[in-house]
Amino acid sequence: MSDYVIPQPAQPSLPVKGTNARFPVRRIYCIGRNYADHAVEMGHDPDKEPPFFFQKNGDNVISSGEFPYPPQTNDVHYEVEMVVALKSGGANISEADAMQHVFGYGIGLDMTRRDLQGEMKNMGRPWEIGKAFERSAPMGPLVPASETGHLESGAISLTVNGEDRQKGDLNQMIWKVPEQIAYLSRFYDIASGDLIMSGTPAGVGPIKKGDVMECRIEGLDPLNAVSYTHLTLPTKRIV
Repeated sequence: MSDYVIPQPAQPSLPVKGTNARFPVRRIYCIGRNYADHAVEMGHDPDKEPPFFFQKNGDNVISSGEFPYPPQTNDVHYEVEMVVALKSGGANISEADAMQHVFGYGIGLDMTRRDLQGEMKNMGRPWEIGKAFERSAPMGPLVPASETGHLESGAISLTVNGEDRQKGDLNQMIWKVPEQIAYLSRFYDIASGDLIMSGTPAGVGPIKKGDVMECRIEGLDPLNAVSYTHLTLPTKRIV
């Protein structure tokens, strides 16, 4: 066993349905504007854009069913997404071979400080401050693909306090899962423990403290996340 000069950070992980063993999380890749109707509502033409990705940190994952409202923002948005968990990887993977690297699937939320993301867009800066903050990736248990099969279609939806907000179908993805894996592997050495958040349908919007988000994808167990006040929320925004 290796010795370290500081305490070793905890390994982020997710529960897996049907076992006490957990899935270790390495990286989280998120594809942007992968449903045409969502691209349109964000002011973009889906027919003219190649795929693009950003990353959340592995330790942004939270599986407690709670979402602490983050500091430094007054405009936090939900985005429900199918999570693809990888059991292996490599570089320059072909689309034909891509699905053999998939361990399973889950439901996730790409929680976004939309006001901070917008500021970064306006200044031509990276989005991490709006996307990769603490506990910004609530997720439910992963389900092995051996149980679900590969999810290519099926309803995806989100409600807030019982009211419909997002509705779509997995078959509406512009870039399908094999294409996402193949594309990512051209630029990164993807590996076991990686997660891909595969895009969100139209209807994204803000939440308030106390709101209850319920996320559903056909074939997977629902994900419920309750937003609550962050105990360390500062009273003054730091610029």
